[in-house]
Amino acid sequence: MTLRNVLGGELQECGTDPVTGFTRSGRCEVTPDDVGNHGVCAVVTQEFLEHQRELGNDLITPRPEWHFPGLRPGDRWCVVAVRWAQSAQAGHAAPVLLAGTSEAVLGVVPLELLRRHAVDVPDDASGLLG
Repeated sequence: MTLRNVLGGELQECGTDPVTGFTRSGRCEVTPDDVGNHGVCAVVTQEFLEHQRELGNDLITPRPEWHFPGLRPGDRWCVVAVRWAQSAQAGHAAPVLLAGTSEAVLGVVPLELLRRHAVDVPDDASGLLG
């Protein structure tokens, strides 16, 4: 089984320092066990992290019991689709790596919204216009 990204291609790695993903594979794989849909590959910003903490989602504080190091601006992290969308709607979206974002988020976040915050637009963007 090939995991697909929101562009229809093979799901690319999101981040390994720190190692991200619900499965801690470095990719934003959304599995049946991932009820939160940790599928958005985001490059977190201070503004995004602070907004998430205001929403009750503290991504800054390390949680060793969950193998979670705490995030700093610039880290790439697979974030919950609904949480990313909440920040986007409030004007605090983190940039998104489309190639590393699971197609599973499309049931929650419209592709157009992800595209507006994309930082990995390919040289030939004609495939994005469909």
